[in-house]
Amino acid sequence: MDWQKGETSDNVEVDSGGGGGGGRGFGGGGGRMGIGGLIVLAILGWVFFKNPLALLDQGGGQSSAPTQTGVPAQVDPQQELFVKKILGSTEKTWGDIFAANGNTYVDPKLELFSGGVNTACGAASTAVGPFYCPGDQKVYLDVAFFQELQDRFHASGDFARAYVIAHEVGHHVQKLTGVFDKVQQLQRQGQPMDGADGLSVRQELQADCFAGVWANRSQQRLQWLQAGDVESALNAASQIGDDTLQKEARGTVVPDSFTHGTSAQRVKWFKTGFSSGNMAQCDTFAGEP
Repeated sequence: MDWQKGETSDNVEVDSGGGGGGGRGFGGGGGRMGIGGLIVLAILGWVFFKNPLALLDQGGGQSSAPTQTGVPAQVDPQQELFVKKILGSTEKTWGDIFAANGNTYVDPKLELFSGGVNTACGAASTAVGPFYCPGDQKVYLDVAFFQELQDRFHASGDFARAYVIAHEVGHHVQKLTGVFDKVQQLQRQGQPMDGADGLSVRQELQADCFAGVWANRSQQRLQWLQAGDVESALNAASQIGDDTLQKEARGTVVPDSFTHGTSAQRVKWFKTGFSSGNMAQCDTFAGEP
C-alpha cells in the first residue's frame, strides 16, 4: 500500500499523559450508566473482541481492568504519519460522500495513547484495543496495537492496519447518520444487543461495510493499493470474527454471545462496501446480517 499518497489529517493527537478527555460517563455527573451508555459500551468493545468491560470507570465505580493513564505515548514518527495519512483519506472520502448528499461531514479526532486513557465514555485500558467514543467523537488507538495485530492475529500489512482505522471511523459515520439513535430505539423496543442476530453484530458489520466503501473510494482517487493489499484486509477481517476468536479462546463457539459477527460475515460486508463503494449497500439492519 502506497499510503504516503493519502491526504494528511490535522486531527491526530498524541496523549501527553495528562489523562485525555475527562472520563465522565454518559450517566451524567458520574452516576451509573443508563441505557444509552450500555448501548455505547456494547459497540465500543473492540473490533478485535477484547473485553468491552475493560472500558469505563463511571464515577465511584471501578473499571474491570486497571488503566495506566498519565503515561505519555511514545509514538514512532513513521507510525504517526501513517495514521495521519489514513485518517486524512477517510476525511476526504466521507467528506465527498456527505457533500454529494447535501450534508456536511464533521471530522473525528484520533488520539494515540499508551497503556490507558480517559475518554468521554470512561477510562480505557489497553485491554479494550482500538475504539470509538461517540461522547467526544474520537477514535482511540493504542500505539502498541499494530504490533499485536501482527503477532496475535496474524494480520500484517499496511492495508490491514488501515482497515482497523477505517472501521472505527465507520462508527463515527454511524454517529453522524443517526445509527446510534436507531440502535437505542430498537433496543428499547426489545431487540437484543448480543447474539448472532443482535444489534451489536449488525452495527459492527455495518462499520466493516463502511470501511469497504472507504477502501473503494480512496483507491479510485489515489490508486494506492498494491498486490496483496485487499487480501491482507480480508485476512484481518477473517481473523477477528466472533466464531474464530471464540474457538481459539474457548474451543467452542457460542453464537448467543456474538457481538461483532462471524469471520464470514465480516469478510462479506467489507467486500460489499469495497465492491460497491456505496454506503446505501451497507444496510446490515435489514434481513440476515
